[in-house]
Amino acid sequence: MSFFAELKRRNVFKVGIAYGIVAWLLIQVSDALVPALHLPDWFNSGVAFVLIIGFPIALIFAWAFEMTPEGIKKEKDVDRSQSITNVTSQKLNNMIIGVLVLALAYFAIDKFILAPGQAQLGSAQPGSEPFSQQTASQTTGVNEKRALTPVEATPPPVEAENQSIAVLPFVNMSSDPEQEYFSDGLSEELLNLLAKIPELRVAARTSSFSFKGKNLEIPEIAARLKVAHILEGSVRKSGNQIRITAQLIQADNGYQLLSETYDRQLDNIFQIQDEIASAVVEALKITLLGEAPKIKETDPEAYQLYMEGQYINRQNSKSAYPRAITLLNKVLEIDPNYVPAWTELATSYIGYAGFDDLSYKEGFALADNAITRALEIDPDYAPAYSARGSSIMYYRFKFKAGYEDLQHALRLDPGSALVLSSNGFGARVLGRLNESINLFGKALELDPLMAGTHSFQGWSFIYAGRQDEAESAFRTALTLTPGYSGGHYRLGRVLIRKGDFAEALAEMRKETDAVYRSTGLAMAHHALGNREASQLALNDIIENDANGGAFQIAEVYGFRNEPDKAFEWLEQAVAISDGGVAATLGNPALLNLRTDPRWQPFLEKLGLLEFWLEMPPEHGGPI
Repeated sequence: MSFFAELKRRNVFKVGIAYGIVAWLLIQVSDALVPALHLPDWFNSGVAFVLIIGFPIALIFAWAFEMTPEGIKKEKDVDRSQSITNVTSQKLNNMIIGVLVLALAYFAIDKFILAPGQAQLGSAQPGSEPFSQQTASQTTGVNEKRALTPVEATPPPVEAENQSIAVLPFVNMSSDPEQEYFSDGLSEELLNLLAKIPELRVAARTSSFSFKGKNLEIPEIAARLKVAHILEGSVRKSGNQIRITAQLIQADNGYQLLSETYDRQLDNIFQIQDEIASAVVEALKITLLGEAPKIKETDPEAYQLYMEGQYINRQNSKSAYPRAITLLNKVLEIDPNYVPAWTELATSYIGYAGFDDLSYKEGFALADNAITRALEIDPDYAPAYSARGSSIMYYRFKFKAGYEDLQHALRLDPGSALVLSSNGFGARVLGRLNESINLFGKALELDPLMAGTHSFQGWSFIYAGRQDEAESAFRTALTLTPGYSGGHYRLGRVLIRKGDFAEALAEMRKETDAVYRSTGLAMAHHALGNREASQLALNDIIENDANGGAFQIAEVYGFRNEPDKAFEWLEQAVAISDGGVAATLGNPALLNLRTDPRWQPFLEKLGLLEFWLEMPPEHGGPI
């Protein structure tokens, strides 16, 4: 008998076929269990490895052993006349047919039942692995234990006025906790992409990300953010392989309008985000007036470095800025034309300027170079205009030109809370207080839980003489972030304006920022008639923080109606590029200087005179 015929007689071929089909089914089951049970990424690889090793062993076993009525025996010990391989062959045929039926059923369900639902959020790309369904707990961004309503075949219609959404930070499902920057960065990029859709109101990052790690239900989160829908999910990254899950939930009834999983290579990350954004638009039945926005693409390695650099830059600390600058420069070595990296690099230099080894002059020069490069590559990149406007307003005191940049950024990206807030700053600098208040209000519609925006709007309220609203804004900021720098100082300032001097002094004593605390104490003690205590607090700034607090020193002298000293320190603040100078117009502490002959020449030198002349007297304008 030939070797081939002997292989056939011993059912080696049929064992191999049966083994292959069963192994395929086991891999499908394993692929579904890994995300559902939160198993480690290597579990699938382990299953595949065991099955591959088992294949030759199964073939060898089929060759060397035979099933007999007495059990398994070595083939050489079986009398050919007593062999029942033909019976075993028929059993294998039946098993192969049964397993094939199971495999075909799985394929049919995946192709014709699951796939249409998946297509709502994008279809698999050539060369990618098939999608797999996930359990609700895997894609939950805030409370992984929450039970969610299954996807409905025909969810209730979405009302036009409810076209609002918050993107929660996607959960990092990777085995490495240091991959947190990747899941956070991906969520933020997706949020920014959706925010570019004028027909959709998107809650800003700060408010959405404030719920990270908190065990709150979707309706409560949606109510706090004042949105009708929540997009949440998870990210699992292992090497170049990435799995992203996403769920779009209608907050008032818990319906999942979308529930999808993507298994792709990292190279497809930009396409995935575009697909998710398109699917959200489709699910919410939004009619776009223009072309759907697309994410800015770059090399996948550069993208990972960018997200890590952005994550570190957001820590806003002296030690973080140099690390962020290093990472962002690595991004630009790989892709010199990646505009977001140039803009993020500029903000890193601005944040780091003034620390020990980077002067204000050097830091802002580097920032300007980065912004210039960004706008050369993309003249319509709103964040770059916002960064440039802030830089030339608060460092070079070119207020009019800076505000023009901020306005241009707003025209390019009217749905950005950051751009709106920057314009609120700019309008206040120019003495346009009502405009400033309205811009901060629009920013708060998108970012209602941002303590800083409440505080900045409160500052505009106090400049405009709306003390009760100012007090409410400052108290809200402190409720949201009890340790907010400058929070107690600003609340103390409005209490002084309202005549509550003792309470103002108590608030100043709670302030954690040294310059703000001493400034506030100097003002509160003066208001209470404690001149010696006021001078002691002022001396503390002069002796220890004159470079960083020159403008605050001028404010104290102005508040105490000592104009000579006030103008001396205002000139000093301009000379050292103290950004506080931008808070000159409408500042209650400087109202005593309005009739001094030095006031208008000082404003003219700053380029603010024309704006001051337009201000009403009750806002600090001419009297």
